[in-house]
Amino acid sequence: MLNKVVIFGIGLIGGSFARALKAAGAVRHVVGVDRSQAFLARALELGYIDSAAQPGSEEAIADADLVLLAAPVAQTGRILAALAPHLQPHTIVTDAGSTKSDVVAAARAALGGKIGQFVPGHPIAGRETNGPDAAIVDLYVGKKTVLTPLPENAPEAIARVAGAWQACGAIIHTLTPEEHDKVFAAVSHLPHLLAYALVDDIERKPHSGLLFQYAASGFRDFTRIAGSSPEMWRDISLANQAALLTELDAYLAQLTRLRASLAAGDAAALEATYANAQRARRQWLAAIETAEPPQPKDTAAE
Repeated sequence: MLNKVVIFGIGLIGGSFARALKAAGAVRHVVGVDRSQAFLARALELGYIDSAAQPGSEEAIADADLVLLAAPVAQTGRILAALAPHLQPHTIVTDAGSTKSDVVAAARAALGGKIGQFVPGHPIAGRETNGPDAAIVDLYVGKKTVLTPLPENAPEAIARVAGAWQACGAIIHTLTPEEHDKVFAAVSHLPHLLAYALVDDIERKPHSGLLFQYAASGFRDFTRIAGSSPEMWRDISLANQAALLTELDAYLAQLTRLRASLAAGDAAALEATYANAQRARRQWLAAIETAEPPQPKDTAAE
C-alpha cells in the first residue's frame, strides 16, 4: 500500500495510472499536478485524484512515497529541478517517458546526488486521445512496462516502482536506456512519424477534400496514431533524434527498393516483400494475443 502518490500530468497516462492504483486498493491518497486548472478540476470531479496542486508546489510532494512524471519528456529536467530541493530521502521518482537516454541525462543534471531516487520507466500502452476523460482503469492490464534502472538505484526503489505498475496490471520488463531508445525508434517513434507525414501530405494536396472523402478503414487504421499529441511527439522525435534518423534512413532505403520494383514491374519482388510482411505481422499478432488479454474497444478513437 502506497500512502501518497503524486502524478505530474493527469491525462491519459497519469490519469490511468491513478485510476488503476485506486481500483487495486494500492494507494491511499493521489495528488494530481498539472499546468491546466481545468484538467485538475475534471480529474477531481472524476474522482481519480484526491487533491490538486500546481507545478512547483513544495507541499505537493511532501511525504510522498512515489512521484510519477507523466508530462512531455522535454519537461523532465525542469520538473525534476523544481522537485530536487524538496525531495525527501524516502520518496522515489519515476517517469513514463517514451525516450530514456535524454530523460536519464536530464535527471542526472537536475538531481545530482539524489539520482538514486529516480527509476526511469516507460509503460507500453496508450491511445491517441488525451486529457482527464481519456484515462481508463485497465489501460495497463497485460501490457508491458519497461524499466531502465540506473546503477545508483537501490533494489527497494526499483521494487517500489515495479510494484506500482504491477498493481496496475502491467508486466515488467527491463532494458538499458540505450537499448530502449533503439528499440522504440523502430517500433513506435518511426510509425508515428510516418503516420503524421502521410496525413500531412494528403492534407496539403489541392484535392485533399476529395481524397479524405474516400479514405476508409484502411487509411483510418494506418493513420490512427496521427491523432496523438503533436507537442508530445515533437519532443519524443527530437529527444531520440539519432536513433530515429537511423531507422528513417533504413525505411527510406526500403521505399527506394520498393519503388525500383514497382517501376520495373517486378511482380515477384513486390509480392515477396508483401508476403514477408504479412507473415511477420501474423506471427507478431499471434504472440501478442497469447500474451495479452483482449482489450475493450476504443470507442473514443472513432
